[in-house]
Amino acid sequence: MRKIVLMAGVSLDGFIEGPDRDIGWHQVDEELHQHMNDVLRSMGGFLSGRVTHELMADYWPTADADPANAGAVAEFAEIWRSKPKYVYSRTLRSAEWNTTVVRDVVPEEVAALKAAPGGDLTLSGADLAASFLRQDLVDAFRIYVHPVRVGRGRPLFPILDHDPVVLRHTDTHTFGNGVVLLRYERT
Repeated sequence: MRKIVLMAGVSLDGFIEGPDRDIGWHQVDEELHQHMNDVLRSMGGFLSGRVTHELMADYWPTADADPANAGAVAEFAEIWRSKPKYVYSRTLRSAEWNTTVVRDVVPEEVAALKAAPGGDLTLSGADLAASFLRQDLVDAFRIYVHPVRVGRGRPLFPILDHDPVVLRHTDTHTFGNGVVLLRYERT
């Protein structure tokens, strides 16, 4: 069965974006980008909220057409285009680029996605991740901690009203730019 994998870049103090949705502090260099490509290439699809999906759809469909975007950036454009995408939105009516619009996070529908053939599904977008976490639908975490303190913004993890969820550490990796990958799975 496929897993729902929350992948997120966070500041050392736990924010996924600073004020005004700023993510300019993310330290994605060629090494980290290539690593992300290698991970995402094996995934079965992308689960994202509307805001994240629209940001991606504004850039990645043609990013590799720009000669300045060689290497890992151009490679990711092809990965993004080719993968199935599920965008959770109550306002978006349709979407291009191999995208299915889903209205709500329904546990039975998520279970059906997990039961389908293919690789794991990567989850992104602050609001969508919060919804999946509230409903205890996340199976694994790939948290990329960037060596910066943002001070304020949007935290990765919402406050939840349930018992602690115990996780098992599966890997830690430090990249040359100081970003640290922490991997955890449900026990």
